[in-house]
Amino acid sequence: MFGLPDEVAACLFDMDGVVTKTAIVHAAAWKQMFDDFLRERAQSTGTEFVPFDPDHDYGAYVDGKPRLDGTRSFLESRGIELPEGSPDDPPGKATINGLSNRKNDLVLVKLEENGVQVYDDTITFIKAVRDKGMPTAIVSSSANTKQVLDVAKIADLFDVRVDAQYAKEHHLPGKPAPDTFLAAAEALKVTAAHAAVFEDALAGVAAGHAGHFALVVGVDRVNQADALHEHGADVVVEDVTDLLKKDGGAR
Repeated sequence: MFGLPDEVAACLFDMDGVVTKTAIVHAAAWKQMFDDFLRERAQSTGTEFVPFDPDHDYGAYVDGKPRLDGTRSFLESRGIELPEGSPDDPPGKATINGLSNRKNDLVLVKLEENGVQVYDDTITFIKAVRDKGMPTAIVSSSANTKQVLDVAKIADLFDVRVDAQYAKEHHLPGKPAPDTFLAAAEALKVTAAHAAVFEDALAGVAAGHAGHFALVVGVDRVNQADALHEHGADVVVEDVTDLLKKDGGAR
């Protein structure tokens, strides 16, 4: 059923870019934070200001990853080393934590200003599988997962939530490691071999592949189907409800 292999007994969904349209918000926040930092750094060092690319840089270095990992990964791509700092560093301080805190503040402001929109295709699919008794989980690297789900009024569509706070409390590495997806499957009392992963981020697809899940669905929101396949997606769709139209399941 649902265009999934017969053995699938649970569905695990990434949030940003799959369930909610907050990936756009995150990309804008990353760009604003990094551009402010890079512009100031260029002025102080007398070097050229090269802005953050919301297409390439977002997908390659930050999308789907825990916030600190995303900050660290992008800076490494530019050959920039900063001290880690501490979680209570003021937003914008030139540390990994300080820049990450600034990015989070920007996300919260943008969410408050614009609210949260959802992808109707994914919501339709989730409701369809739940109507047949299949459990679902949200698996996100965001520290704001609960707030986003509450604002969008879709928290009741998920039996389990594994987010940045859960990962921190349980000492789980973030995507592209498979640990958060594996934790969600365990909480739903299924093995990876009986769960499907839905992801739009390259790091998230890689996590699903590394976890040996029954199916990794790449959700292509930004025309990166080839890259999703290369990172481990078994099937790529632009509209999640396309799976409902498949006869015999995705293989």
